[in-house]
Amino acid sequence: MLIKDFTSLCISTLFVSSIFINCNNTDKTVPSTYDTIPKTEIKEIGIKGSFSNQTKIIFDSSFIKTFLDSFPKFKVFKNDINNFYKRRKYAYAWYDENGMIEPANNLFNRIENISEEGLPDVVPYKPAFISLMEVTHGIDSIAPTLELMLTSQYFAYAKKVWVGLDEKQTLAIEWFLPRKKNTSQQLLDSMLNGKNLVENSRVFRQYNLLKDYLKKYNLIKTTGNLTAIKTNKKVYRLKDSSETLLAIRERLFLLGDLSANNQSNIFDEELQEGIKNFQRRLGYKEDGNINTMLVKELNYPIEKRIEQILVNMERCRWVPVQLKSNYLLVNIPEYKLHVYENDSLVFKMNVVVGKDQNKTVVFNGDIKYIVFSPYWNIPTSILKKETLPAIKKNPDYLAQHNMEWNGGNVRQKPGPDNSLGLVKFLFPNTHSIYLHDTPSKSLFNEDKRAFSHGCIRLAEAKKMAQYLLRNDTNWNEAKITAAMKRNVEQYVTLKTTVPVFIAYFTAWVDRQGKLNLRNDVYKRDSRLAKMILENSGL
Repeated sequence: MLIKDFTSLCISTLFVSSIFINCNNTDKTVPSTYDTIPKTEIKEIGIKGSFSNQTKIIFDSSFIKTFLDSFPKFKVFKNDINNFYKRRKYAYAWYDENGMIEPANNLFNRIENISEEGLPDVVPYKPAFISLMEVTHGIDSIAPTLELMLTSQYFAYAKKVWVGLDEKQTLAIEWFLPRKKNTSQQLLDSMLNGKNLVENSRVFRQYNLLKDYLKKYNLIKTTGNLTAIKTNKKVYRLKDSSETLLAIRERLFLLGDLSANNQSNIFDEELQEGIKNFQRRLGYKEDGNINTMLVKELNYPIEKRIEQILVNMERCRWVPVQLKSNYLLVNIPEYKLHVYENDSLVFKMNVVVGKDQNKTVVFNGDIKYIVFSPYWNIPTSILKKETLPAIKKNPDYLAQHNMEWNGGNVRQKPGPDNSLGLVKFLFPNTHSIYLHDTPSKSLFNEDKRAFSHGCIRLAEAKKMAQYLLRNDTNWNEAKITAAMKRNVEQYVTLKTTVPVFIAYFTAWVDRQGKLNLRNDVYKRDSRLAKMILENSGL
């Protein structure tokens, strides 16, 4: 996703499209080895220290206007700069009695290497900034121009790295999850309280994990042997021998899926394990087979993998750093739902999401109702395009599909063949999206599961019902089973609503520190990459 972890990556990324309407036991399972939230805290050194607290070295307030007239791109931060120095009574923030303080050089180094943040190397007035920083910065060379340049660059850096694209732009690409509220005023308040850039307090933790992989993949691009792997047959099996297998082994070693490269051109068990690692990271069945699809993924351009990392770092900028402790997260490209308590994974399950023509929306809500043995009220779009033409061709269509007229609409009656299955979960929203069971269980065995009209089908709907009702003494497994088989619709209102986030992340790092990548099912990554490039200025 789009939080403290991928979900919140992934949403708050964590965890986040256009949408078309509608579409065992309760014990906690052992957390999966490859779930999406890294357990260990990631500690990254940011820009150390705080602003100078000296009060004796000051500059004339009128110089702010002079500076902004000389560097007009920074006028977007005019109020912030004025308020910051007014509170400081125009005392220098980047100097003390000994000269320039260490955080100034740290900020400069960060800005010089802004491409490491997954952003274009576009810095306002970079030549002037470099020239100013090259001057000796002792107590005798205090420069108001450089002082204000550092403060202005600080705001520009914070806006790009912490905030990213503005909310209007993310809404334009149908990201309806709540954005992190990291406004200029909040950044200013942080500055006024003497705090400096410390990244872990500002960005969703997945950001820094992806940032590490950005460095690794840029290094692979520069130094790795990425010649396209060529095959002479469609499938390779254990004990086969081929130069192609040597090339595959080298590629898996380069990508980190093999810990060692024995230079063998034989399909041995070590190579098979590396293939399984690669398949796991990309969301395929871990069968260890080498086929056309596997080779295609191994040959996927490294530039596009880097782009995937970049755009998901951008999505992480939008995610709130903190999430509610108990929540559900659906990551669309992963085709998975994750259940979290106190930011720890309880369990996860496969889901089916909307087709490209019927995209599942990226947004959040609160599950309030469980509906056992539900009716399926045919959405208007499906009614017009599919149901009415079918009725016209076949007068017995309604009876054959357990459907009936309901006023001017059609609905499918409760039962095992109902398109919503035996239970659905409602979180009131304007997108008419909900979670539900399905009679079409075979689809959950597919690697890529974008088949619905927009709603989200659950592989283990009964397990979800048991989980949501686990603290309600009126319900147990037997009663839930009976309600699902009664064929009489029954609404149950949850005593406590449960937040659910639907997010869109095509790259994230799992608990084992492995980079996971998924196909861009709704073809959004390239569009977002283009937006990042087009908005590289202030």
